[in-house]
Amino acid sequence: MSSLPTRMVNRWERRRPLMLPPGQGLLYWHVLLGDDPDAVAIVLDAHARLAGLPGLDLVPHRFIHLTVLIAGYSHEITGDQVYEMAVEAKRQLAEIEPVIVTLGRVLYHPEAVVLEARPGDRLLPLLRAAKTATRLVTGSEGYLAHDVWIPHVTIAYSSADGPAAPVISALGTRLPEREVTIRSLSIVRQDGPETVWAWRPLAEVRLTNR
Repeated sequence: MSSLPTRMVNRWERRRPLMLPPGQGLLYWHVLLGDDPDAVAIVLDAHARLAGLPGLDLVPHRFIHLTVLIAGYSHEITGDQVYEMAVEAKRQLAEIEPVIVTLGRVLYHPEAVVLEARPGDRLLPLLRAAKTATRLVTGSEGYLAHDVWIPHVTIAYSSADGPAAPVISALGTRLPEREVTIRSLSIVRQDGPETVWAWRPLAEVRLTNR
């Protein structure tokens, strides 16, 4: 993920060949943050700074999330398997307490603007649990959304080609920091094209204090 790209590109146009039609979906392991007041506050702060800039699709605050892993196509994973994955992930995370990460550092990708969740290694147990649960139940570890896993919360997606400088100038490289406590890991079904936000949480694995 480039820290300071010179150009933004239309994410949706580039990904159009990969988008699924309505009725088909992907299963994700997400950390859902739409109800976390600190996560919502920093994302809304970023949105206020980006207000009026063309070519950006701001992430609706109710869908604020951190992607951990893509488990696979929803039509290839049954409801019983979703339940079994959640049970196995709960077993894997039985000794893991809620995780505190800091949001504030802004990272830029030609297709998106994100907040890095730091330190990222605190979230590795969630990634390992998601991979293990997916592999043991489905036979596949799933796959990452990017080649390198950098835990992050997306602020906005680029919906047009154009210079990155206005976006970088408006937002900078750091916002006032917010600490966010991650208390659960969820399995979410996303139906159809990404742009329609047709999400349905299927299972939640809570992290508990010992």
